[in-house]
Amino acid sequence: MSTENTNLNQTIRADLLTKLKRPPSIAIVSPSGYAPDSDAVIRGMQTLQAQGCTVRNLTDPSYRHHRFGATDDQRIAQLYAAATDPEVDIVMALRGGYGLTRLLPDLDFSLLARSGKLFVGHSDFTALQMALLASQGMVTFSAPMLCDDFVREELSAFSLTNFWQCLSSPKHVVRGKVVGNPDVDVQGTLWGGNLAMLTHLVGSPWLPKIEGGILFVEDVNEHPYRVERMLLQLHHAGVLERQQAIVLGDFSGYRLTDYDNGYDFEQMLIWLRSHVATPILSGLQIGHGRDKVTLPVGAPASLHSAGGDFSLTVQDYPHLKP
Repeated sequence: MSTENTNLNQTIRADLLTKLKRPPSIAIVSPSGYAPDSDAVIRGMQTLQAQGCTVRNLTDPSYRHHRFGATDDQRIAQLYAAATDPEVDIVMALRGGYGLTRLLPDLDFSLLARSGKLFVGHSDFTALQMALLASQGMVTFSAPMLCDDFVREELSAFSLTNFWQCLSSPKHVVRGKVVGNPDVDVQGTLWGGNLAMLTHLVGSPWLPKIEGGILFVEDVNEHPYRVERMLLQLHHAGVLERQQAIVLGDFSGYRLTDYDNGYDFEQMLIWLRSHVATPILSGLQIGHGRDKVTLPVGAPASLHSAGGDFSLTVQDYPHLKP
């Protein structure tokens, strides 16, 4: 482990153990894909342990089923085992990929919500987060996952510090600066996540019907025209017009070609802003990139933007108790 990683882990450990009565306990589950590198899972667990956590790994490389972390029944069993373990504080997704929507019809959302656990993840995990919010009003966290956030050779001090700050406090503030963002001052329920998963849930009982909310979206390896198409699907379904504001996160990993003829993310955003009445901001540091913030999904929030500077304040959400 590098000196930088060691110093980061020691700093986080000291801060957590100062704030909390006991070290947080984390259960690792694989409700979506499996980890191609089983050694990375061990490395990620060691990172969490070095940060002062106790870790219960409910995944197993031998459980791999097709492209999934285990069979459907095994993946549901992992979620239930984590939710019913009285020692567990946090349920962390191993990674994203695909597979959670296969489980939604068979999940006992009431059991998961009654557990009082803090469910954390992003990407495909958005499907579970939306279903829990829609059916139970449960707050979860769009947050780092074991792979790749806790296994990197060079850990992101920004991501992991922000993660623990959010989970150990009843109030979390995220700031950014983007020239061209509209001025807004709004309040509402913060919700959202991976854009592909949100559009995938349109027309299902698992997409929350949020009125006057603040919707954030992110994705990876999606060309600007695909981002536009998915946002238009939410627009045509009436989702965007019911929000106070839309905030775009990280949309990296795509490749432009000569065929695009000048059509890039900026041009796409200009067109969207001219056709969608709800204010659209960009520059939220959340998504699949190395550096990401953690956000409580389903919690009360306020968004203030002026002169290109914006702040997103979320509060009154479940967190690790002192």
